Amino acid sequence: MFQQLMRLSRGIDATNEFVGKWIKWLILGSVLVSAGNATSRYALGMASNAWLELQWYFFAAVYMLAAAYTLKRNEHVRIDLVSSRLSARTRNWIDAGGMLIFVMPVTLYICLESIPNFWESVLNQEVSQNAGGLIRWPLRILVPTGFALLFLQAFSELMKRIAFLRGEGEDVLAHGGHAEVDMGDLGNGENK
Repeated sequence: MFQQLMRLSRGIDATNEFVGKWIKWLILGSVLVSAGNATSRYALGMASNAWLELQWYFFAAVYMLAAAYTLKRNEHVRIDLVSSRLSARTRNWIDAGGMLIFVMPVTLYICLESIPNFWESVLNQEVSQNAGGLIRWPLRILVPTGFALLFLQAFSELMKRIAFLRGEGEDVLAHGGHAEVDMGDLGNGENK
């Protein structure tokens, strides 16, 4: 049974790795849309709310959909000064508890509560209040999708922590995040 959960964990990791590697292209899209909109506004005297909103949509997509990728890569915010001084088992126990008690319930709640907002936007054909603005449902779908991906990644991380604590997996906390910085070098501004 546990091996099947670990196989599921690897599938979730692969999905979020794929999303994370492709979603970053929207940053370039946002920059290009912004530059194009600014150029047309100043050079041609033409501005577009739709282009401005598209830039915001791209940024929102990156923010919402890359959160799970960030968690998978262990690059999220953590208090490195404290966690780097803990044993590997203690760090994994704390992470497992945090995933189970905080991250998974909150992400599931937000995901489920945001779905009606998305459907209402679709059914009402909600459009931006700005002249020439965009439809809103593509923006609204980002919330349940992003939090669903984050929930699944938290589940995957929980399985990896349990595997380590059972002696059946590697310490994923030894890579990325605090593991990449030698706390003794912080005063010198150096990273390992």
